[in-house]
Amino acid sequence: MKHSIWIVAVSFAVVAAVAARGADGVSDPYVWLEDVHGTKPLAWVAEQNTRTKGVLQADPRYAADHDAILKVLDATDRIPLGAIDHDYIFNFWQDAANPKGVWRRSTIADYARPDPKWETIIDVDKLAADERENWIWKGASCSNTLARCLVFLSRDGGDAHVVREFDLKTRSFLKDGFTLAHAKSGARYLGENAVLFETDFGPDTMTASGYPRIVKLWRRGTPVDTAKTIYEGKREDVATQGSVSNGPYGTYALIVRATSFFESEYFHVLNDGSVRKLPLPLAAVFQGVSGEHAIFTLRKPWTVGTTTYAQGALLALDLKSLDGPLSGLHIEALYVPGPRSSVDSVSTGRDAVYASIYDNVTGSVHAFRFKDARWNDTKLALPANGSTSIVSTNDWGAEAQFTFESYLKPTTLYSDNGDDKPIAIKALPERFDASNLVTEQFEVASKDGTQIPYFVTRPKTATGPIPTILYGYGGFEIALTPGYSANFGMLWLTRGGAYVVANIRGGGEFGPAWHDAALLANRQKAYDDFAAVAADLVKRGITTPKQLGIMGGSNGGLLVSTAMSQHPELFAAVVCQVPLIDMLRYTQIGAGASWAAEYGDPADPKAREWISKYSPY
Repeated sequence: MKHSIWIVAVSFAVVAAVAARGADGVSDPYVWLEDVHGTKPLAWVAEQNTRTKGVLQADPRYAADHDAILKVLDATDRIPLGAIDHDYIFNFWQDAANPKGVWRRSTIADYARPDPKWETIIDVDKLAADERENWIWKGASCSNTLARCLVFLSRDGGDAHVVREFDLKTRSFLKDGFTLAHAKSGARYLGENAVLFETDFGPDTMTASGYPRIVKLWRRGTPVDTAKTIYEGKREDVATQGSVSNGPYGTYALIVRATSFFESEYFHVLNDGSVRKLPLPLAAVFQGVSGEHAIFTLRKPWTVGTTTYAQGALLALDLKSLDGPLSGLHIEALYVPGPRSSVDSVSTGRDAVYASIYDNVTGSVHAFRFKDARWNDTKLALPANGSTSIVSTNDWGAEAQFTFESYLKPTTLYSDNGDDKPIAIKALPERFDASNLVTEQFEVASKDGTQIPYFVTRPKTATGPIPTILYGYGGFEIALTPGYSANFGMLWLTRGGAYVVANIRGGGEFGPAWHDAALLANRQKAYDDFAAVAADLVKRGITTPKQLGIMGGSNGGLLVSTAMSQHPELFAAVVCQVPLIDMLRYTQIGAGASWAAEYGDPADPKAREWISKYSPY
């Protein structure tokens, strides 16, 4: 069957990833778009945006839809999620009155009230106006005593930012404090009077991926150019950065050398500024410190002596043993996932380790506590059949906060004061009427027989095929879990459409093994999975090819553009957002070199062979 495909390419300034050199190596008339900050490419982007807006704004529904979405984004009844630190909740808030935002805090006790009292720390709109800078908030990191904070501000919203030291008592920036120029950088306190930091130190100090590779220790009152080099990574690495964990146990500082996107080496920063490499596998992922234990997860199985720790496992390692040989490590497995489960996220607190654990793509939260020389596992009483997330844990207290949401249930915030009995303290109001909607989970066999799960949300009263949006990602071990979307609810579901999310291989829905299944030379499996879901939607009578649109962004943009080129008979519309499309040149654009561990390096003839088979450009 032949039919037309409508394509919407949401490009913005990253459109250069779309236009490059053809697969046959001949000159490409669009290669100039790779200059993502160039005057000519950005003028081209503006021209395309003008054309797009002209079409969209001519639709009689546009103004009302636009205003409905903006109203939700600016709503003051949103949940002010924040970070727990000592006795406070720190929150960054934006609304119509504060478009650039305010960084503020409330006490933990007052935060639990329906209308907490907020203490403004930095008003970014006022700061930008006073300094005549287009400041965009990028976060902050405070010292152990909350006396001072390192504040990160960007001029363009990109990865680069300035670092400035702020005094919480006087509410002012320190003129002689720790300050770094606008660059890709990171910084965190090591005690009250030193910072561990990495930045662009000049020629040949960044990796091929465009990130810092040198970490230094800078002591208060000394010039930045006298800071001591702690560790220097290699240019071919993805990045090297510092990491500092603090709590009543003291301070534990690490250097993390990312040799690839999925592999890292770890070095303990000792008191004299020297480093000691930890006896850990490259596939270990540091999650934090709780009491006397460092917490890691594993991307690959790890054998120590006669014991093999499973892929995806959550491990606790005695801190003191980490500085010794591999044979002396004290390791305990806190959780070992099954074939259809995964450890989605981990957060360490003073008294417990919290893990968001998913089983068949629905979540729960477990609290692991070390007591009487053993670890105890408690599954917290949170709602089922949705997504659970760990919002924040307190390094200096017993408190922790979590959220629950699903496709049809708005986000609810739960607070746990350390007794493993979370209570709901805030909830997002319903943004659309879900009473006539239902979410179902189905599975379909992919080309190689693997069962691929997917969620369908649609009107209960649907009796035949209806317009459907199929969304996917399938990469970088990122899981697509149930989430509440006011936009899809208001503008699509309540108007009779269906919304489908495919949990294809390459993602993290079932842990690192699910990701590995579509890695490198096996990339085509992700595209086969997506096509199988699309075909199954038609087979079940949920939709038809003429009524089916697909959507994805970034790696998901690669997914939908590949699906379009391989299976044009399955879809009638494509929304391709900030995509990778020319996979034979992606490593030469922006941070593309850092993704070679996911797709393969097209400069390698073997990798180029498999990439050429699917590269949609």
